[in-house]
Amino acid sequence: MPTAKTSPAGSGKEPRGAVSLTHPERVYWPDAGITKQDLADYYAIAWPRIAPFIIDRPLALLRCPEGIGGPRFFQKNTWKGMNAHILTLSDPMENADAHLIGIHDFDGLMGLVQAAALEIHPWGASPDDWDKPDELIIDLDPGDGVGWHAIITAAREVRERLGLFGLAAFVKTSGGKGLHVVVPLKPGADWDMAKRFSQMLAREMASDSPERYVATISKAKRHGKILLDYLRNQRGATSVAPYSTRARAGAPISMPVAWAELDSLTGSAQFTVSDILRRPASFRTDPWKDFHAARRPITTEMLSTDHD
Repeated sequence: MPTAKTSPAGSGKEPRGAVSLTHPERVYWPDAGITKQDLADYYAIAWPRIAPFIIDRPLALLRCPEGIGGPRFFQKNTWKGMNAHILTLSDPMENADAHLIGIHDFDGLMGLVQAAALEIHPWGASPDDWDKPDELIIDLDPGDGVGWHAIITAAREVRERLGLFGLAAFVKTSGGKGLHVVVPLKPGADWDMAKRFSQMLAREMASDSPERYVATISKAKRHGKILLDYLRNQRGATSVAPYSTRARAGAPISMPVAWAELDSLTGSAQFTVSDILRRPASFRTDPWKDFHAARRPITTEMLSTDHD
């Protein structure tokens, strides 16, 4: 069986995988001609960037064994026959038999490729402390009739409001229709506090600009508006990882970008596996290089009604 090839990584180092891919020629994205081997090659390039966001934390996977045109299923628990490099994690609040999925190294990521995991969705906390999130996510999900510029404007407003609390904000494409604003946290607040804070932020934006934003999931209220989805910020919830591929036409990537880049973007699915394979040098600049250094805590004072 052919071993996964690797491409030069953004750090100048080249991961050497021990995982053998069966059927590396299997096409996962037919419209883009992207195969299992191509996916492995992409992750070899992306490994230095994606690693801090997916190693040693619970993962949920969107698996598409026959590619994006075939059956797909969301996998949160380990399964019989999974690759030996995929870890078994035990959530202390769950049944002892319901093991969660994790990886510790590049071989683990290649195990996910072998398992046809076309999307990787990590928790917002690590097993170091299951109940203290280390990031917040506001998912800007546009309803029908919302233009791309309006989504960019919404992301900037989220950033500005977070800045009033002394919290840093980073932005990435979702790889679908919207943008994700991600906040690096110093673990301390529990899930309840994290959800309450993000809910407060979303509701205030929706209250101030009801013609532009909603903070409720109801699709009936979303036409022409952007949903400020804060529900990723609760225990067990997941969100697509930075640099993860998406199981959508074109093989798009959920790509971190610099705030200054937003105006030059044309859409959320702009970055693709094909682009990175053709131009791996584009990974030399890391728009999120300060992410981990920017961690700040959520405090009870931030939840007060007179914060502004």
